[in-house]
Amino acid sequence: MNLFTIPLRNLGRRPMRTILLCAVFTIGVMSVVSIQLLSTVVGNNLEEKMSKFGANILVTPKTESLAVSYGGLDLGNVAYGSHELNGAPVLKAVRGIDLKERLSAVAPKFATISKINNQQVAIVGVSMDDEIKIKTHWYPQGRFPESRNDILVGFNAAAKLNIKPGDSLKIEGNDLYVAGILDPTGAEDDNVVFMDIDLLRNSVGRPGAVHFIEVAALCSGCPIDEIVQQISKAVPDAEVKALQHVVKQRMSAISFVNQMAWTVSGVILLTACFMIGLSIFSAVNERKTEIGLMRSLGFSTSSVFSIFCLEALLMGCISGIMGYAGGFFASTEILQRLDMGEAEIVFAPQSFGLTFLAVAGLAFLSATIPALRATRVDPSRTLVSL
Repeated sequence: MNLFTIPLRNLGRRPMRTILLCAVFTIGVMSVVSIQLLSTVVGNNLEEKMSKFGANILVTPKTESLAVSYGGLDLGNVAYGSHELNGAPVLKAVRGIDLKERLSAVAPKFATISKINNQQVAIVGVSMDDEIKIKTHWYPQGRFPESRNDILVGFNAAAKLNIKPGDSLKIEGNDLYVAGILDPTGAEDDNVVFMDIDLLRNSVGRPGAVHFIEVAALCSGCPIDEIVQQISKAVPDAEVKALQHVVKQRMSAISFVNQMAWTVSGVILLTACFMIGLSIFSAVNERKTEIGLMRSLGFSTSSVFSIFCLEALLMGCISGIMGYAGGFFASTEILQRLDMGEAEIVFAPQSFGLTFLAVAGLAFLSATIPALRATRVDPSRTLVSL
């Protein structure tokens, strides 16, 4: 009989209590693991979807202004510098940065004023495939453009010009087909007409020109400033701005999910630790006579302390293994029921190891106070009671 066999025998003497306690602790660990795995996957999935909902970085031509006055009269500011970007090289540079895998969409724009039905209207040339990746909130009456001669018309512009899906229009000498009318967005998109960027630029004699570029960047851990720095370095003639309010809104939503997960996990683990502590307290009260005999046989206070802590540690190890396995499979099943089949939970040995050590450590710490109480049992009193 030694310090390692005694805890095993003590746990085996009351198998039902040991099983129930391990089951409760295992359920607690399983719940925590499931919440953490789901919050990570759901948070990343939510972040990816939110990153596609509009741009969070804007690339524009670098311009400067000069305040002009003469004779004490303020003549205003004069802007100088290029008002266009050289599209192909700039787009190649932006898409080639080191953090290019963090860019979900890069959408160039070219804007001009033209006439439709003898009324002036803003025409915006876009790369429709890239634009749709950013404007996931677009829902057209009709369909999205499928060829370079198809256009999309904003809701207000269509009402003003009396345009319907299927109409044919002539813009800058091109015969175009109205593929769809956008549902109201509450933004500037309602007031303009969208057409193929190459067709528009060639029609107005500005091939390759880009007025600005919208970039949607994924922000896990939010390296948004580093992305901006890399784009600025790759395109020194452009001004690169991070739309911080967009980034903060998205990150606050992700942060809320993570904070809620950690709060719930903390409550569950705290409850499980209290149960282990109460169980060890109960064991100490029941085994005072046994503790007294052990002390009289030469067991030190540190040995008595170790015995009770090892009992809790063994239950923690068992619960850690079973709880992580149960939480992993439970979170996979829950993910399927949430209809998020595109997301996937992958087993990570490092995560399992950290969870195992954390659970075992918490179980050990939960037993320290009752184990200290066991060391204060007076062997003379317990022997007299025999």
